[in-house]
Amino acid sequence: MKNKKPQNKNSFNQYWIYGGIIFMFLLMNFFSGSAGSDTSSTTPSKFFEYVKDGDVEKIDIINKRQVKVFLTKDAQLKDIHRNTVSSTLLPLSGRSANYKFEFGDLQNFENNLATISKENNIIVETNYVTEQNMLGDIIISLLPFILIIAIWIFIMRRMSSSAGGAGGQIFSIGKSKAKLFDAKSDMKITFKDVAGLEGAKEEVQEIVDFLKNPKKYTALGGKIPKGALLIGAPGTGKTLLAKAVAGEAKVPFYSLSGSDFVEMFVGVGASRVRDLFKQAKEKSPSIVFIDEIDAIGRARGKSNFTGSNDERENTLNQLLTEMDGFGTNTNVIVVAATNRADVLDKALMRAGRFDRQIYVDLPDIRERKKIFEVHLRPLKKASSVDVDFLSKQTPGFSGADIANVCNEAALIAARKNKKSVGKQDFLDAVDRIVGGLEKKNKIITEDEKQAVAYHEAGHATVSWMLEHASPLVKVTIVPRGKSLGAAWYLPEERLIVRPEQMLDEMCAALGGRAAEKVIFNKISTGALSDLEKVTKQARAMVTVYGLNDKVGNLTYYDSSNGNEYGFTKPYSEQTAETIDKEISLIIENQYKRALSILKKNKKKLIQLAELLLKKEVIFKDNLEEIFGKRPFKKKENKTI
Repeated sequence: MKNKKPQNKNSFNQYWIYGGIIFMFLLMNFFSGSAGSDTSSTTPSKFFEYVKDGDVEKIDIINKRQVKVFLTKDAQLKDIHRNTVSSTLLPLSGRSANYKFEFGDLQNFENNLATISKENNIIVETNYVTEQNMLGDIIISLLPFILIIAIWIFIMRRMSSSAGGAGGQIFSIGKSKAKLFDAKSDMKITFKDVAGLEGAKEEVQEIVDFLKNPKKYTALGGKIPKGALLIGAPGTGKTLLAKAVAGEAKVPFYSLSGSDFVEMFVGVGASRVRDLFKQAKEKSPSIVFIDEIDAIGRARGKSNFTGSNDERENTLNQLLTEMDGFGTNTNVIVVAATNRADVLDKALMRAGRFDRQIYVDLPDIRERKKIFEVHLRPLKKASSVDVDFLSKQTPGFSGADIANVCNEAALIAARKNKKSVGKQDFLDAVDRIVGGLEKKNKIITEDEKQAVAYHEAGHATVSWMLEHASPLVKVTIVPRGKSLGAAWYLPEERLIVRPEQMLDEMCAALGGRAAEKVIFNKISTGALSDLEKVTKQARAMVTVYGLNDKVGNLTYYDSSNGNEYGFTKPYSEQTAETIDKEISLIIENQYKRALSILKKNKKKLIQLAELLLKKEVIFKDNLEEIFGKRPFKKKENKTI
């Protein structure tokens, strides 16, 4: 059963007060005037007939415009006047008139009344009354001011509420925007829903245990950690871990993004930090989760060439003070997530603020299997779907990528009117995510199609003949995304890469251009992505990993995000020339190597390209038919 939020039965709305005041004014106006009595209307001619009959006792001339007629007691008993005997709503207000009417000219009315009274020897008591609705006049005069005040109160209350868009932030701009999740909230994500990430999960579980059983750790003299920083690539599950913490911890959980502190007004960020920790301390023990903390936690004093205000730095300073300063509360644990740990301020990363730095890496093959099992639960999958096969086909995929694969496979199966999601649907989903959407209707000339076929066949041939190149899965010349053709490989998951492995991969990447040179004796612009990849790899070999004999065991890699050297290069002009020459030499050697391999296997290359032109998509089995099985035995990696 879902936990229902308790409703406040005694809730009071201030608008009831406004309504009550208006009702009282209307009621007082109603009773103060003539609306409180039920008086019949008549005409001057009938009135004069009543006077002749002696039925009129007295009259009141109101404001020289209206006459109120009061009948005698005997006249009120007559059938003609019986319905005119009125009763007032207010019993103490006195006798009510029987009739009322308006006349034109007062002098003519008086003359006619005097004539009739004299002729019939009747005396009618005449009173001249001036009536004023004082309250109504006051209300009418004050109505504009009342309306202005009411509108002003309404606008102020809307502006002071935080839910009113940009204008709603005027009075609550310094308040924290953190969402509070407590034990009664709808946060149903637990650690069971987090597949893989075993190391990170253990660290986070321990933090939850700190808050649940603090005496267990403080009894030995230890202190509860103040913060944990989740570091990892996008989509690896950092925010999901935080949601699991909110679901597992039976303590208040405040969640917000780093950008929620950022505002155009000075001092707002620091104010929101103070308000956040104030709320957290009031409900301690509690957890504060800041997603994308790099929005406010960037290193201070860098990239500030314009001399603009240091509002972000003030926000960071306040955060540093709240996390570890005078008056801090140890019962508040801060959990933060970022994929840009290299740009964070060193003061934020030190022990005492973020005591734990939890690295959330991309999942390996075992973790991908567990992630697939989680995301396959809601799908109607066919019996042909093998989780082990899917986990092997998705190296380098994050948890978010795997979730996208499962969803895309379900959409593809639904598009084909299938009743279940099959193995091929998952493969198509992987192809679509990696390469993009197929564009079968793209107009390509025969020459271009032939060039693309030989280009992709060149990649396949060279990679098949090299030991350390990634094994081929399939080759296609169907346009997909921005590319006119593509070759799919299944890279090995390596933690350490050796020079010969990098060189083989570079050679395989240059196999496409080399094939164009061998077959057509011409080259094209189709190898742009290959050249980009190869150049980056060669530069990394020389300047980062120290894998070049000429440059030596040096690295010019700056782990502090490249700000250490500023605008100057960390090497001389002579060294720069050497680096450029060595990068060019590495690439050219691998290009010549690819040319040599393709010239030796030219017939098989042509055979493969013609098969590709015919079928448009070929697989590993087709390459085995042409080249035979690869002579290299795959070494099995044993887990330690």
